[in-house]
Amino acid sequence: MHLLACTILTIATVLIFAPARAQTYDPNYPVCIQTYSIGGGSIDCSFTSLSQCAASASGRAAQCYNNPYFAQRDGKPPRQRGVY
Repeated sequence: MHLLACTILTIATVLIFAPARAQTYDPNYPVCIQTYSIGGGSIDCSFTSLSQCAASASGRAAQCYNNPYFAQRDGKPPRQRGVY
C-alpha cells in the first residue's frame, strides 16, 4: 500500500511540474508563418493576409499557410430572441 501511494505521489508531482505548452495557433488571425532553424522552428499566427506573411517570410527559411483554427466571423450579428 505504501509503494502504491508513493508511486501515485511521484506521478502527480511529475505531471504538476511538467512544462505547459502555449497554444500555437491564434484563432483571431487567418494566416500563419512557420520558420525553420537549426535549433528548431516556430509558428506565428499574427498575419491578416498571405501577402503580408509572404513579405515577412521573404529571404528566410519559412512558409506561410492558412490557419487551421481561424474562427471566421460572419458579417451578421448574432440573432437575438425577444422576450415574450
